[in-house]
Amino acid sequence: MNILILGGGGREHSLAWATLQNPKCDTLFVAPGNAGIAQIATCVSLDIEDGTAVVQFAMAQAIDLVIIGPEAPLAAGVADDLRAADITVFGPSAAAARLESSKRFTKEICAAADAPTAGYAAFTDADAAKAHIRAHGAPIVVKADGLAAGKGVVVAPDEETACAAVDDMLGGAFGQAGAEVVIEEFMTGEEASFFVLCDGQDVLAIGTAQDHKCVGEGDTGANTGGMGAYSPAPVLTDAIANRAIEDIIKPTVAEMARRGTPYQGVLYAGLMIKNGAARLVEYNVRFGDPECQVLMLRLGGQALDLIQACAEGRLGEAKVNWADDHAMTVVLAAKGYPGAYEKGTKIGGLEAQSDTSKRVIFHAGTSRINGDLCANGGRVLNATARAETLRDARDAAYDLVDSVDWPEGFFRRDIGWRAL
Repeated sequence: MNILILGGGGREHSLAWATLQNPKCDTLFVAPGNAGIAQIATCVSLDIEDGTAVVQFAMAQAIDLVIIGPEAPLAAGVADDLRAADITVFGPSAAAARLESSKRFTKEICAAADAPTAGYAAFTDADAAKAHIRAHGAPIVVKADGLAAGKGVVVAPDEETACAAVDDMLGGAFGQAGAEVVIEEFMTGEEASFFVLCDGQDVLAIGTAQDHKCVGEGDTGANTGGMGAYSPAPVLTDAIANRAIEDIIKPTVAEMARRGTPYQGVLYAGLMIKNGAARLVEYNVRFGDPECQVLMLRLGGQALDLIQACAEGRLGEAKVNWADDHAMTVVLAAKGYPGAYEKGTKIGGLEAQSDTSKRVIFHAGTSRINGDLCANGGRVLNATARAETLRDARDAAYDLVDSVDWPEGFFRRDIGWRAL
């Protein structure tokens, strides 16, 4: 098979790595890729939000399967363009991708499907939003309705913080993504990530994970795109996962199909778990980053078989073969992230590392400058390892971290602390 992966982060590096473990893969292109991906696949310069350009490239290279990594091209309708050209694609239509691109839409779907989630209200007027906050009190959650790169959520401990978040979002801090805000009930419990594949009709659970969104130790400080993750998530037991499928996932998929917008791709449900039951926090229409890294390390080459079955509408015949193992990834980020940070700093120590089936440093924001490996983003590397126990996986991941020579980077030392 000739395969094209769209994206250039750690998620896409892990997808590329897993794809290449499968002998079905003959040629692998990644657009735009990064310095790490360039070591294992052919990176191409392509505007991944331009459906016409993606279709033209796929046809010219006789691509058999396109795997869309990030949410932006999905929201832009790239999957629709590929399907219209009879090119097999893994990823939902733009209409179905609204499950991530509009928080309000997701709430409306949950209401129609009777799926348990937090109470909410949506506003475009700041005064009305603040009146709602004062009427309901804090803690309370304020979200930008649209795509905000994982940073458009404020869990406000007091009314003042919540009102300031409303002013920021409606004031343009996230552009059009914040033109409407969704204000939600604050849910208590423990949050976990649940990943399922959907082909428009059938649903297949493929893994659980927990990530660390906050920049600081002990899950403190500013929200980020994720500073580390581990899989499986102990809090998301089989019983809770099965109940979530019946109460949340299947009703959502059925409602999407009823509306004429069947969901096809990976559906990532953020769940809040309390007293043995789950409520939906939010949906994402792509693999999480860095959760994808731990899932791919655990799935290996079978990931391609599952993705292909999903894209071809054959999910009913697919099966996941899990090893009894654990995986952890630790994010190395540029100092200053998630605020302002410096690009172009040199990274050393990776030359001595060789990827194995149990230890991989996935690249996120990296590039080559005059032959040197350099940082080119906020989150830069993902030190990822798997082992028989989570503790062993953690130790192996931090051994990888310690092998990296990058004074301008930082990382958290406590990834996995809740489970451990």
